[in-house]
Amino acid sequence: MPTHQTYPHTPDGRYFVVSGRLWRTSNPGLAPEVRQELVDQLMRARRQVGVAKKAGDTEAERVARSAVDAAKRALGERGPVWWTDGAPDFNRRMVANTPYADWYAALASSAD
Repeated sequence: MPTHQTYPHTPDGRYFVVSGRLWRTSNPGLAPEVRQELVDQLMRARRQVGVAKKAGDTEAERVARSAVDAAKRALGERGPVWWTDGAPDFNRRMVANTPYADWYAALASSAD
């Protein structure tokens, strides 16, 4: 049975941290059924990427990767930010190089 791993989320809920890198969370304003449909689309597209890679079909892989990108944009994980306060986007940045650095360092020191 697979284990579910939980990653720390920034106090504002905009990002989660994996290996010291920030990743934007999905838009919490999405209706649950809309979010689930988009997640389902994302998972289908990711599976299609794998199938295309295994088959060596570069065109199918390109189409599948485009579908992954579209789903992630619809979820709010890429593209324009979903928050409205004008704060900059730190998606994919190392947390140590962002305003979240002190928060993350405090997390790491409390885990020791």
